[in-house]
Parts: sequence; C-alpha cells; structure tokens
Amino acid sequence: MTATPAPFTAGDYEARMRRAAETAADAGLDGLLVAPGPDLVWLTGYRPVETERLTLLVLRAGQDPVLVVPTLEAPDAAKAAGAPALALRDWPDGKDPYEATAALLDPAGRFGVSDNAWALHLLGLQKRLPGTRHLGLTEALPMLRAVKDAAELERLAAAGVAADATYEEIREVPFAGRKETDVAADIADLLRRFGHSQVDFTIVASGPNGANPHHEADDRVIERGDMVVLDFGGLKHGYGSDTSRTVHVGEPDDEEREVHDIVRAAQEAGFRAVRPGAACQDVDRAARAVITEAGYGEYFIHRTGHGIGVTTHEPPYMIEGEEQPLVPGMCFSVEPGVYLPGRFGVRIEDIVTVTEDGGRRLNTTSRELVIVD
Repeated sequence: MTATPAPFTAGDYEARMRRAAETAADAGLDGLLVAPGPDLVWLTGYRPVETERLTLLVLRAGQDPVLVVPTLEAPDAAKAAGAPALALRDWPDGKDPYEATAALLDPAGRFGVSDNAWALHLLGLQKRLPGTRHLGLTEALPMLRAVKDAAELERLAAAGVAADATYEEIREVPFAGRKETDVAADIADLLRRFGHSQVDFTIVASGPNGANPHHEADDRVIERGDMVVLDFGGLKHGYGSDTSRTVHVGEPDDEEREVHDIVRAAQEAGFRAVRPGAACQDVDRAARAVITEAGYGEYFIHRTGHGIGVTTHEPPYMIEGEEQPLVPGMCFSVEPGVYLPGRFGVRIEDIVTVTEDGGRRLNTTSRELVIVD
C-alpha cells in the first residue's frame, strides 16, 4: 500500500482560505460563511461535531479569516492544522452567537453559504441581518474544491489503490448462498484493512436488486446465475474512493454478457472523452451514446459521473447541460450503467483525473465481466 502522505500545513490552509475569499469576491459575493462539514475541513482542517451551537468560518477578501466557535470548543478549534492562519472568536453559553457573527458581516452583503449549514443558524443570522442575501456554495462557487493540487491527487490515488485492492480480494470470496449484507460487511472490512478511516457505502445488488442503482444491501440470498453490482467507497487520508464493478455468480447468459460489454464500451467512451477544455456534458454524451445506440438508452437512468475529493460526491457533475470545461486536476467518476427492472443491472465505474493532455484512471482493476463462486 502507499505510504502515508505528509499532512497539510497551516500555509496550505491559509492559501485555500485566501483563494476562496478572492474567488468569492470575483463572483460578486461579499464573503463566505462556512459551517461544519466538508468545506470547513478543506479550508481549515477543523472537523467539529455539528450541534445547535454555532460554529462558523467567515471569509472576506482582504480581511483575516475568523472562526466563530463556542467557548467550550475553542481549545479543540485552536488545535486544528489551519488554526494559525485564522482568528478565533469564541462565544460562551448564554450569549447570542449571531450578534457576535453579525459584527463581522456587511449588513447588506451577499454571501455564499456552505450547503450543509443548518437552517437554525442561517435563520438566526438573517434575523440579525435581514438585509443580507445568501446563496448555497454549490450554486455560487461550484468549482471551489473541484481542481485538486498534487497533494490532493496523491491522496485520491491512494484511496483508489485501496479500493482496487478491496475489489481484487472481494472477488475471491464466496457469493452464492450468502446474503448481500454478508458480502457488504466483507467489503467494509477490506476497505478498513487497506487504510480507509471511513466507509461511506457498500452496495451489493444481486439479481433483480441490481436494477436499483442505489440499492442498499439487504437479506436477499445471492444465487447462482445472479449478476451482482458492487459499488463501494469511503475516505482514506481524508479523500474519497468510489468504484463499481459488476460480477456474475457462475456462467452468464448471452444477454448478460452483451449488456456488460455495452456498459464497458460506454465507460471506455466516457473516459476517452476526458480532456482539458471539453465540457462536463461531453463525458456524459460519449458514454450515453454507446448505450443508446445499442438500444438500452431508456435503461441508463442517472448521470455519468460526479466529482470526488474530501467527500465522495461533489461538483463537478458529468451530465447533460453542464457546460463547465474540464480543467487539469479535476477528479470525478465515469460510471455508466444499464438497469433492467426485475432482472439485473450493470455498472462500471472508475475515478478519473484530468491531465494536461487527457485523463488518467485512478482505478485500474479489470473491467471485464468476472465470474465468482
């Protein structure tokens, strides 16, 4: 397995916060309000528990970053890797945190707000500053975390290697006669063995369950003759993995092989469409064209891909209508599928990063149809 990467420094976080504030200003915003969640982790390295007590990072171009925190949590906030690059403003129980935060903001300003901010907190601020306006960050700055630097790409590659190692081992375990939940538990154990600190999902969708793209493993007993969609991922070194392969228990029939071949060709076409300057929708169009031309277009029922980074799903999205150009350093899934209701499904997924002259897969396991026992 890959070595543990060097931790991000206070300087790294300072650069991210400065760039985020400047990007917000360029977009016509008066600042960013960042609640606990992936944006706060990416910007500061601080991962507090989300509670009714307000924690909020305030970023404004030309001003020092300020993190508003409950007094009882201030010692933990001060230990965050990015803490040296910001000012802490704590508030004790019994005091109004929104009053303290309002003093940092333009009362008629327009602010980007992290998508997972609690309504409780945003409404509290709006009550104090009714003249302010707010936009979710996915709408206001969808590309804020989209382009990864070399250190982030190193972490994403390591997560991909761990996911690949998990697939290589899971294909050797017994499938027939076991519940989907049993195989899903094996996958979670393997992800952790290969260095994941967090397992986000372990889809094991056998037979007709495979026609549900987000099927949660249940007590269905896997049978010989089943197609089984495997889709799993989580976080390693704070960055995401996400891969899908479809296996078959025993020998497949001709139609099952044909559908798998179509999806594999679609996945390859989507990957080949990745290059700087192409639009996100071009990746979707390339993969979807293969499936549509083969007569299965109505059974490809989701977008071709999603971004990945400190979360396993984030912008950009590979979908019709998304004209955002691809930029070196972007990372996202390419995962076409075909889902035949009541029968079976097939999905094949790699994480891909945009390079200077094309794309590079971060998952390299075989995309052929694998026979399992």
